[in-house]
Amino acid sequence: MKNFTLMILCAGFGSRMLNLTHNTPKPLLKYKNKILLKNTIDFFTDIGCDEILVNTHYLHNKIRKYLEKNFKNYPIQIVYEKTILGTGGGVKNIFNHTKRKKICIVNSDIFWTKENKLHVEHFISNYQNVSHCKMLLSKNINFSGLKKEKGDFILKRNIVNNWKKNNEKLYYSGFQIVSKNIFNNRKKIFPM
Repeated sequence: MKNFTLMILCAGFGSRMLNLTHNTPKPLLKYKNKILLKNTIDFFTDIGCDEILVNTHYLHNKIRKYLEKNFKNYPIQIVYEKTILGTGGGVKNIFNHTKRKKICIVNSDIFWTKENKLHVEHFISNYQNVSHCKMLLSKNINFSGLKKEKGDFILKRNIVNNWKKNNEKLYYSGFQIVSKNIFNNRKKIFPM
């Protein structure tokens, strides 16, 4: 897949990791000696992303300075949220900064590896056919992140539902494709 837009969610406070994010925004934390934001940018530009939109709020200047220093020649646009808009509001706002009607959205705290490449390429191969929202889910056996006792979702007859006790666990990977049309008639600030 070539020529797609990626939004990296970087506006949040990282409140669940407060001891680590008090002075450092979560996207600039290191995992395996690599900054999470760099890992995401490198992974997605390698598979054809040609436009990156980064929303910021908390510790905005640290993210801006990092991007300006390390990614001068990349197609990156920083969108500062003076008032934090929530995930849904931030995504809705991003569509004001791109001409594309569909974008890929990724959480900033995901660590991408070469093992993810084929799955992600397959997932975005029909990028233009997404009419509303498409989420990349992972089965428990394939998920190597922080696991919880409950799954996020179940898949029943190709319909995603909330997880219920004793169902197979599916986890949200932190990656989705969203069409602009899902934001019709939505408020400016809202969670997603």
